Amino acid sequence: MSSLPAAPVRLEPLADEGVLRGGDGRYEKFLGDLAGLYRDEAAYRAALAADAGAPVYWVETSTPEHGDGALTVGISVLEPGTIGDEFYMTRGHLHRLADRAELYYGLSGRGVMLLESLDGESRAVEIGPGTAVHVPGHWVHRSVNVGEERLATLFCYPADAGQDYEIIARAGGMRRLVVRDGDGWTTRPNPDHTGYRRD
Repeated sequence: MSSLPAAPVRLEPLADEGVLRGGDGRYEKFLGDLAGLYRDEAAYRAALAADAGAPVYWVETSTPEHGDGALTVGISVLEPGTIGDEFYMTRGHLHRLADRAELYYGLSGRGVMLLESLDGESRAVEIGPGTAVHVPGHWVHRSVNVGEERLATLFCYPADAGQDYEIIARAGGMRRLVVRDGDGWTTRPNPDHTGYRRD
């Protein structure tokens, strides 16, 4: 028995409002959800004590169908800020089906996509309005807001990709840290990183 195909969806990513009009999913991450993400534990606890309860970042998605060839499209919105000398960032992930790629397109703000291969390569690629970053399969990746405004990106990946968020935690964090450097940013080695291990 065959099923009817999913209906086409009109999507409107609204960077200023931080929403994906026409989407069908949303999740939020608050500062309290991000324990262990930042190396400066004292700075994290101080920020948490002063936290007003707004989300640090959120994601809105559209996945109108599942199965072979289906796509998830979404908007990721990350507020500006720092914990110690590290910028606000997403948890980051490797796709559970690790060969699945992802495309990010900058809508607003100024950010860095931090990308690391399982065998030791690390890249930090700037992203902003009108700039796209193609993340091939087998790369751990996270978004970092290195600007003073919200960073909003439009993304797309195969709907069956899934996310392994714990691979970074198991490794003691990503291999590189994105940190403030005067009025800009730089990366430096993370001394806690122990190497990526799959489940």
